Amino acid sequence: MRVRELGRFIRDQRGSARLSLRKLSKLAGISNPYLSQIERGLRRPSAEILQAIAKALRISAETLYVKAGILEERPAIDITGSIRSDSTLNAKQKQILLDLYQSFHAEGVKARKPAKTKVRKVAAAKKPAARKTKKTTSRPASRAASTRKAPARRRTRRSA
Repeated sequence: MRVRELGRFIRDQRGSARLSLRKLSKLAGISNPYLSQIERGLRRPSAEILQAIAKALRISAETLYVKAGILEERPAIDITGSIRSDSTLNAKQKQILLDLYQSFHAEGVKARKPAKTKVRKVAAAKKPAARKTKKTTSRPASRAASTRKAPARRRTRRSA
């Protein structure tokens, strides 16, 4: 089993999906330390764990099985060659299938390219101005007035 290669692949997929280690472990239903150990190549995950990780990353479990060495990689199939060599189809049917396949293939290529994200500038919300209020006392007006200090009287010097 190619554990380190698998761990690097999972880490790369997590990065491209913009998921934190914590978020992926929560989505996959496995513990955070266990996922970390898998990514570092310290643990050998079971097929069930790989399936849960694949589901959380939204990739095929088969891809992870191949990376883990559980399954052998399938050789690439020449679909257009297979369509052209099929003796049960007439020329018009072959052309329709080829056109359809090429249109789906073109859409798949477009979907894989990262789209440029537009950044919207949002004006910062202004904080409401603080209200200025008069300072009030809790004492009744009659009592409040009596507790005020009277202005100091000036002392004059008396000459002796």
